[in-house]
Amino acid sequence: MKYLIVGLGNIGSEYDGTRHNIGFSVLDALAKASNVIFEDKRYGFVGSMSVKGQQLILLKPSTYMNLSGNAVRYWMNKENIPVERTLVIVDDLALPLGALRMKPSGSDAGHNGLKHIAATLGTQAYPRLRFGIGNDFPKGGQVDFVLGKFSPEEQEKLKERIELAGEMIKSFCLAGINITMNQFNKK
Repeated sequence: MKYLIVGLGNIGSEYDGTRHNIGFSVLDALAKASNVIFEDKRYGFVGSMSVKGQQLILLKPSTYMNLSGNAVRYWMNKENIPVERTLVIVDDLALPLGALRMKPSGSDAGHNGLKHIAATLGTQAYPRLRFGIGNDFPKGGQVDFVLGKFSPEEQEKLKERIELAGEMIKSFCLAGINITMNQFNKK
């Protein structure tokens, strides 16, 4: 079976390593561990890997965050992948730094990437892996915080969490979302 694994982020060197790009960081680590090379294709950077017979299409949209739905819909249609086998990795202010939560659906919680995906697909019932980036910013400082880079201490802590996110992605494709949520959401 095929799965579409979407890491949300913004293209451009000025966004590299920012909190908003944690989805890209997760896919980059997963790809690096499996020697996957991303190619610049329509609506995104795309790579492919196999995990125990399951094919994973890795997508880093090049549409910028606010238009992520265009890339998700295009690659779902191109690869004939249903919504329940499409997993979106997204940064989440509501979770502490490094917390990981997989969910089968949910609201956009004010996240413009998720908002556009839901509007484009016509549903909020698509799997997502929420990656906590914390919320340590002053009132009115949300945009600067989200588009800011992780501190060296945070980067060190995140290495293990990014690796765990990769394990959760593999589990989603091999064991399904319910088993993955039960096994990993508590960690």
